[in-house]
Amino acid sequence: MSRYYVGIGSNLGGRLARLRAAVEQLAGVPGVTLGRFSGVWETRPMGPGTGPFLNAAVELSYAIAGPERLLEEMLVIERGHGRLRRERWGDRTLDLDLLCGYANNDNSEIIADLPGLTLPHPELGARDFVLQPLVDIDPSLVIDGRSCADLLAALADEERTLLRRFGSLAGGGA
Repeated sequence: MSRYYVGIGSNLGGRLARLRAAVEQLAGVPGVTLGRFSGVWETRPMGPGTGPFLNAAVELSYAIAGPERLLEEMLVIERGHGRLRRERWGDRTLDLDLLCGYANNDNSEIIADLPGLTLPHPELGARDFVLQPLVDIDPSLVIDGRSCADLLAALADEERTLLRRFGSLAGGGA
C-alpha cells in the first residue's frame, strides 16, 4: 500500500460542494482509504481563469500497485463533473492532481516520469495553492529533499495566489 497526496480544485458552479463530492468519490475508488484533509483555500486564478478557485488536498492510501491506475480513476471522477481540458490554467469544474506519493514499506518518495504522469508534480514547489494545503495536512512533508513549509515560505509575494481560508472538506458550513 502506498500513500498519495491529491490536490483538488474548482472555480465553477458549487465549488465547495464539488470538492466535497470529489472526496466522497475518491473514497469509493477500489483500494483507496482516505487519510487527512487540508483546509479549503480560496485563491485567485493563475492565468486565464475567470473567477476565484477553491483548492484543497487529501491524503490517501492506495492498495493497488502503481500511481497510473489511481490517476485513471481520478480522471474518471473529473469527467463525471464535466471537466473539459480546453486551455491550460483555464476555468474548470473540477481539477484532481496527483501531487506526490510515498511507498509505505520504507516511506521513500515515489518518482514517476511517464506520459501524462510525473511524480512529484513538476510545478508543486512553485504553487502556494498546492503547498498550503499540503502544509495543513503535514507540515513536515518533504518533496525532493525540501519541506513543503520551506517551499511555501520561499515563494515571492508576486507568486502568491492565496486569498483566504474558506472552510473545510467536512460537510456543513462554508
